[in-house]
Amino acid sequence: MLKIPKRLMRPAGRAIADFAMIRPGDRVLLGVSGGKDSLSLLHILYQLQRHAPIDFDLGAVTVDPLVEGFDPSTLQGHMDSLGLPWHYRREPILERAKAHIDGDSYCSWCARMKRGVMYATARREGYNVLALAQHLDDLAESFLLSMFHGGRLKTMKAHYRIDAGDLRVIRPLVYVRERQTRDFAASAGLPVIPDSCPACFSMPTQRQHMKELLAAEEQQNPSLFKSLLATMRPLMNVNGAKTDVSSHLLANIG
Repeated sequence: MLKIPKRLMRPAGRAIADFAMIRPGDRVLLGVSGGKDSLSLLHILYQLQRHAPIDFDLGAVTVDPLVEGFDPSTLQGHMDSLGLPWHYRREPILERAKAHIDGDSYCSWCARMKRGVMYATARREGYNVLALAQHLDDLAESFLLSMFHGGRLKTMKAHYRIDAGDLRVIRPLVYVRERQTRDFAASAGLPVIPDSCPACFSMPTQRQHMKELLAAEEQQNPSLFKSLLATMRPLMNVNGAKTDVSSHLLANIG
């Protein structure tokens, strides 16, 4: 079992506890793209399953959108080494996109289609929780996009039940910085698939602009993401309740 740094494990465990993400008897299906974030979360949940006082099942699902240059089937050996159920779904999402949308909206359309495949897989295989690997940087980018382009104060939820009511979605990395998953994936030698969606990386996006904007601001304000987390915490709750950010948690962010 890989040793996960405390600076990565603690904020993930804290988020799981703060938002009651995993409950006794849950069957958790993790969406694994092959990127650094989902592979890092895979090992965090794998370790928690073996050492946490909560008894839960864990499996993984990978959706292959059949994009040229992207082959997530190479994850097979890594999944086998962990002994976890791995559900590999191949769907011609890119081809379907060409017939239904404009190219500049491919990323969001693809994400919705992948989510639908993961929901269907969870239902078919008997999972009641879908885990996704968005981190604090992702939430900050969504927050800015919502303000700048949607006129709303909104970001991704940490834990919620989908409209159909039968599945819960959790994001255990909401307190984790992207640099932490990048460093862990590199040091642990995880089998990261570079540019997990070449179709998206081939064109500039509004999200990339937000990422660059945040990076530039953080150069001037090292505490930027601590402030953003404090601001976004009420928005991360389904009911919008205000919650405090502890100094212990903030010490692991930055």
